[in-house]
Order: sequence, then C-alpha cells, then structure tokens
Amino acid sequence: MITYKLFLQQCIRSKEVWISLLLITLLGIISLVIGSKHLVRQQEAIAEIKTYQQQHFDRQASLHNEDLGLLLYYTKFAYVNNLNPLAGISIGQGDVNPTVKRISIKTFEAQKFDTDLVNPMNLQSGNLDLSFVIIYLFPLLVIVLTFNALSEETETGTWRLVAIQTKSKLGFLISKLLIRLALLYIVLIFLFCIAKFMLNIPINDSFLSILGLSMLYVIFWFTLSFFVISFKKSSGFNALLLLSIWLILIILLPAGINAYISSKYPVPEALSTAIAQRDGYHTKWDTEKLPTIKKFYSHYPQFKKYGYPTDGFNWLWYYAMQQMGDDDSKNQREALSKKIKLRERTSKQIASVIPNMQLQLAFNLLAGTSMSQHMEYLQGTEGFHEELRLFFYPKIFEKQQADTIDWHRFKPKYYEAKTDINPFKSMIPLLLASGVMILISIPLTRKL
Repeated sequence: MITYKLFLQQCIRSKEVWISLLLITLLGIISLVIGSKHLVRQQEAIAEIKTYQQQHFDRQASLHNEDLGLLLYYTKFAYVNNLNPLAGISIGQGDVNPTVKRISIKTFEAQKFDTDLVNPMNLQSGNLDLSFVIIYLFPLLVIVLTFNALSEETETGTWRLVAIQTKSKLGFLISKLLIRLALLYIVLIFLFCIAKFMLNIPINDSFLSILGLSMLYVIFWFTLSFFVISFKKSSGFNALLLLSIWLILIILLPAGINAYISSKYPVPEALSTAIAQRDGYHTKWDTEKLPTIKKFYSHYPQFKKYGYPTDGFNWLWYYAMQQMGDDDSKNQREALSKKIKLRERTSKQIASVIPNMQLQLAFNLLAGTSMSQHMEYLQGTEGFHEELRLFFYPKIFEKQQADTIDWHRFKPKYYEAKTDINPFKSMIPLLLASGVMILISIPLTRKL
C-alpha cells in the first residue's frame, strides 16, 4: 500500500518540485524586502515631519511675526495617516497616496489630492509585495505541482497497477494532492513568519485573517486542479486548461471589470471640480470685495463682527476668497466623491464572486491601504483643515501677532484607518467555490 511517506519521498526527489518551492520562497522573501523598504520610507517621512514642523513654525514666526495672515499663507500643518505594518504585505494604494499630508488654511480642494512625486514607470510596473506573490504566483505553483498528479500515472502505465493495489483510487489521488498542499503550506507559513519579524507585525486578528485567507486561497486552487484532473485527460491538456483558467481569473477578468467600471462611472467631475475651485478663488480678484465677504459670512456667520472692509487688500477678504474656492466647487466635489464610492461598491460586489479579486480587496482593507480607506483619510484631513481655519481666522482678523500663539501646541495629528471588514465573510466565496468543485469532482474521480 502506498503511504503518505512514499508520496513525500517522491516529491522530495523531484528536482522540479524543489526548484519551484525554492523559487517561490525566494520571490516571497524579495517581496518582503520590498514591503519593508516601503514601510521604512513611510516611517522616515513620519519621523522627519515631527522635527521639521516645529522648525518650520519657528522660522515662519521669526520672519512674519507682525503679519499673521502672511505667516499662515506659508505655514503648513501635518496630518498623518498612521502606518499599519501590514501595508508591507499588501501595499495597495500606499505607493500612490501619501502617508503625510501637509496643508495650509488656504482653499482645501486645491490641496486635497496633492501627492508625493513618484516615478510613473515604477507605478506602471507596480510593486512585488507578498500579496502579489500569493494571488498571482502561488496559483502557478499549484498548477505545476498538480497538473499531472493523475495523468502521470496513466501515461507511465502505472495507473492499472495502482488501481489494483490501492483500496481507494479517490484516496490515492487526494493523498498525492494533500502532500503537495502540505509542502505549499510550509512555504506559505514560513513566509508569514519572516514577515512577522521583518515587518514587525503584531500577531493580531488582521494578521491571522490575512494568513487564513491565503491558506483558503491555496485550497481553492488545489480544488480547481482536482476538478480539472478528475476528467483524466492528458498532462498537456490539464496544464493548458489550468493556465487558461489562471489567465482568465487573474489577468483578463480584473482588467475587463476595471474597464467596465471606468466606462460605467466616468469621473469628469475630477476636472470640473478643479476648474470650479480655481474659478471660485481666482475670479474674485476681478470682482467687488463686498459680495465675496457676504458669501463668506453666510458660511461663517460667527465672524460678521469683523465687518466689511473693502478698501485695499486685507486678509479677511483674501481668506474669504480662499473659502469661496471650496464653496463654489462643493457640488462637483460631492459628485466626484459619490462616483468614487460607486466604483468602490461595484468593485466589491463583483469581486464577491471572483476569489482572487475578493482576496486582494480583503488584503488591502486589512492592511489599511484600500481606496475607500484613503477617501476616509481625506475626509479626516478636511475636518482637520476646518479646525485650523476656525482657530486661526479670528486671530488673523484681529491682527494678532505670531508670538501671541503657542506654536508648540500644534503637533502632527494622526489618523487611524478603520478596518471594518469581516474576515469570515471574505472567506465565504473561497469556501463556496472550493466546496462546489469538490462536490463535482468526487463522483468523477470514483469513475476512474
């Protein structure tokens, strides 16, 4: 009787298996190095801003002590999106969207989507993070290890001998697949152990959820291979069909869905918002000051006590113009936000039936690097911007000097991304897909 020990020995003796496992391990380690460097860059930016902000305040206060309005024209305040170590596993939108935003009290819409300078070629090629290795490369390794698990026995003429000697042909096939699954799990868990120490990730629910989802994803591809090889076709046919399925699921479907969502929910509001914001501010230079100040007071009635100065340049009128840039683009801004949310919701709905897309979205949400979380961060930044305005406007309008303000109270403010995801709900598509393929494959295998 062929035992698990014999199956393991066969795998260990195979050079192809060793090369495949070593290659995926090496790529996994490289992905963790890339993720670690990403985290280091973000951490350095956060550390630098703590020191730089106070120096920035001191410099501006020394240069513009008697003109607070001019000082606040140049002064910027840091709002930090707290870094989740899991971002080293799934970088997501983290390479495009900044971790630190430095904003002034001028019109917010002009600063909202400011980002760091990044090489566009790097963005085009993307990042080789661990989530990429798991979602894109682990399925290829599953295909390499399983496509000939049954056909090899038929093609070498040993299947009839096996059928006579083994009690269960189904048990024989499942045993071979389980050994290969165990080897892949050893590599996967090894990579997560390295990630835990290299990225300094605490063992919490989010980390365990990513590990659990990854293990289920590997099972999904094993059941898919089990389904294909149960038809007892040739090794070439199995390999071609499995690679075709990989290409459709991993490459073609996500690209097609992205094109569909982009065409269904176009965002011309991105341009119209920028134009409305610029017109809302810049056209005020060529109009009477009084209407601008009246609009400003309709937004902030508590400041009416500062009157209606319309002779020459004054900071009340100037910051009223800045406010109009935000107010006049409000409709376009809300429409843009609505479109982005519609895109995100549609993506989640479609991804709920496509395991690899569901896994990517779940990884990004658990790591705090999804688009929806970035939009929430921008909403928090807008609230922070409003707090600054309400604090400094009265002081500017009363022509206070800079040395009357305690600048040490303005430390970088931190935002905590919300991870409102149910990991068990994310596991359902993987479990259902795996279960369906097993139920279909078992009767087919019994007929071998």
